Amino acid sequence: MTARSLSKGANVPVDSPALRVELVWAHGPGVPDVDASALLLTSAGRVRDDGDLVFYNQPRHASEAVAHLGKQSAAGVTSDIVAVDLRSLEPAVERVALCASTDGGTFGQVPGMMLRLLDAATGDELARFDMTADTETAFICGELYLRQGKWKFRAVGQGYAEGLAGLATEFGIAVDEPNSGAAPPAGAVQVPPAPVAQVPPVVPAPAQAPAAAPAPAPAPAPVPSVSSGGPRLSKGEERLPVDMRKRLSLRKEQVAVSLRKHGAEGVVARVVLVLDASGSMSFLYTRGVVADVVERMAAIAAQLDDDGEMQAWTFASQPARLPDLRLGELPDWLRLHVRVGQVGLFRRNKRPRGLEAGQVDMRTVGIQNEEQRVIAEVRSYVARNPAPAPTLVLFFSDGGVYRNAEIERELRAAVEEPIFWQFVGLGRSDYGVLERFDSLPGRRVDNVGFFAVDDISTVPDQELYDRLLSEFPSWISAARQAGIL
Repeated sequence: MTARSLSKGANVPVDSPALRVELVWAHGPGVPDVDASALLLTSAGRVRDDGDLVFYNQPRHASEAVAHLGKQSAAGVTSDIVAVDLRSLEPAVERVALCASTDGGTFGQVPGMMLRLLDAATGDELARFDMTADTETAFICGELYLRQGKWKFRAVGQGYAEGLAGLATEFGIAVDEPNSGAAPPAGAVQVPPAPVAQVPPVVPAPAQAPAAAPAPAPAPAPVPSVSSGGPRLSKGEERLPVDMRKRLSLRKEQVAVSLRKHGAEGVVARVVLVLDASGSMSFLYTRGVVADVVERMAAIAAQLDDDGEMQAWTFASQPARLPDLRLGELPDWLRLHVRVGQVGLFRRNKRPRGLEAGQVDMRTVGIQNEEQRVIAEVRSYVARNPAPAPTLVLFFSDGGVYRNAEIERELRAAVEEPIFWQFVGLGRSDYGVLERFDSLPGRRVDNVGFFAVDDISTVPDQELYDRLLSEFPSWISAARQAGIL
């Protein structure tokens, strides 16, 4: 392809499968820093999740199709480089928006701004687009787009006044705002506290009372148990605030009812909690939905686990072990550890200030979905810390599952381990292999459960516990018969 200098709105066909996109400008005194980025968009012109933004804080897309390679400077000119492999783009991606943003000024202060499109293999320049701007702090410089099965490049030159965060929001990226009106310190990680006080006291409907429960079905095989199936008094419970203690007591009774319904009265199990902390979950965290979920799951641990404790992980691109949740510390645990990402997602990465003891630096967790990594880490923990009772993993995610083969390998390997995986989908999203796992052949026992709810905060406690615990007793029986337990 012969190199072309494009005017705004012009387009050219792109025959090269691997591209190098260079954002170029003249640096010098008073010139703000400029950053290149890319957005992977569907036919609807939106991202699928926050992982579809590639930029300085998230330099590589999970598909490996787009990568931010960083800056080079020479002879007064700086370039920031993005690599795009059109062959590796997933079928759902029909556009790649090639963007720029400034740090410390506007594009009107940036001389000689130009976008160059090069063949990554040969280095040949395929097209260039010279740009001018005024008060904008973010720019869509150009876009690669699919038209009738062929890729093209268009010179766009559209500016935005609210920086990279404002531009990303236009395409569906979730961007949290600080809780107060004050501007956060530069580079500081801002995390909105999980509002425990938002959780309302739960008043059961008459039909949820233990006396109204259906007659229990007999267990097909014995399960580990204690002498009573009623609510178990847990260590530290007396230290909880009165309202929280009342909710916990009621919920433990409802857990006991659910176990009796399914023939597992008095069952004992180790409970592990896994919380999705990918970028798309931020709304559920800031609304207090995740804090409410954790409080409701604490009742399961209080009823099933003889020490009333719950091991916990958070995950996105990487897993992170959280401190064990002890009932008496529940309010502080929610405040300190029910967290997602950072308000300053589009700020330069710096060491966060003020992390309290045990808190995870959420920058290290990332914002994409890599379920297989946290599954592997939980499996490793259980193997290193064997227990006489089985392990129940309560795994909450809002979807965006794409590592299907890796997840399937992990869960297939876990069939021979004393672990039951209960996945809960928080919304209508793509849950991939998790939705199909029940029907996959070649497993001695079915050790995976899955269900999704549109809004978990509207699901009554008794219904939620019934759904969470309905398959667990039958798995215990099958695992015992198979010699796994």
